[in-house]
Amino acid sequence: MAVHSSWENIFRRRKKTDAIDKILMQIPVFQDLNNRELQIIKRILHKREYGKQEVIFSQGDVGLGMYIVVSGQVEITCDPGSHVLAELNEGDFFGELALLDDAPRSASAKTKSSGIILCFFKPELLDIINRYPSTGCKILFKLAWTIGERLKHTNEQLQNLMCAPSLETRKIDETV
Repeated sequence: MAVHSSWENIFRRRKKTDAIDKILMQIPVFQDLNNRELQIIKRILHKREYGKQEVIFSQGDVGLGMYIVVSGQVEITCDPGSHVLAELNEGDFFGELALLDDAPRSASAKTKSSGIILCFFKPELLDIINRYPSTGCKILFKLAWTIGERLKHTNEQLQNLMCAPSLETRKIDETV
């Protein structure tokens, strides 16, 4: 016997997830949160549409929070010369160190294409820590883990650069 579709909705509990839920579940900082905690985060995120070549923040600005790319592309650059450090796409995030300190931004972020970016600001994180300590601890732990992973990756890259033979050394080796 077939169940009528309206009754099917009552008896079958389906989790509705939208694009933002899916992106949040991919962000390491939020991966340990349950659905209720994710909804708390989702309510406090600031959603903004950016145009092509729009500055999100500049190197030297005070860090206010982290950013999550919902759609579009973002380029992270470093002065002098606006050297490209990273190109970010949907599901990528950046600026998370600003959730822990008030140091100036070490790089600039600008959109390569128009898109939507979510912002998670430090005052909202502090409010979560005060109102929902367990959730705040989960976020802080994963934030520390994420920053540690990025630091390890950066150290590996630095070590590879420092240990790689220079161009002049390679030319001398080739002539011998």
